[in-house]
Amino acid sequence: MLVVDDEPMVCAHLTTILGAAGLEVVGAAADGAEAVELVVRYGPDVVLMDLRMPGVDGVAATARITAMPEPPAVVVLTTFAGDAHVRRALQAGAAGYLLKSTPPTELADLVRVAARGHAVFSRPTVTGLAGDADATRRLAVLSDREREVAALLAEGCSNAEVGARLHLTEATVKGYVSSALTKLDLQNRTQLALLASRGS
Repeated sequence: MLVVDDEPMVCAHLTTILGAAGLEVVGAAADGAEAVELVVRYGPDVVLMDLRMPGVDGVAATARITAMPEPPAVVVLTTFAGDAHVRRALQAGAAGYLLKSTPPTELADLVRVAARGHAVFSRPTVTGLAGDADATRRLAVLSDREREVAALLAEGCSNAEVGARLHLTEATVKGYVSSALTKLDLQNRTQLALLASRGS
């Protein structure tokens, strides 16, 4: 994995705690431009991305990285929990949004979850967006089954896990996810998962 933060001490701390948890950190970048270069060089599975950095910020870097062929999962790691920050990161293609207050052991576990293709969020970021009337209205365009699938994505389930819970094939689940994304004009399953969390 790759760590991106403009504070060298933060990078060193993250490298230490993630390494102690058995995760390999292939490099550390001090800004978004360097992050893009290191992703191309090392091909990490996960990028932990700070938001506010000089030059190319975390949102711009996330957009560049997720536009690559077979991109890594980009997980924002920041001190900012505001709704606007979360939405900007997700629109750029981030696969998750974590706060720097996340306990080290939990952070390592969430990184592993992100590496497996699941969306990951710190509870305050989801709680702050929950119960959104606009989200509930938007979700109303989905069929009952599409809403069930979206709700399970919000719980962090993979397509296979959703299929097992709803007694559907994985291909059928993918079809429901694709249909929901089209109806809601969303770009990826992470955005769908967060919208479902907000509309719950």
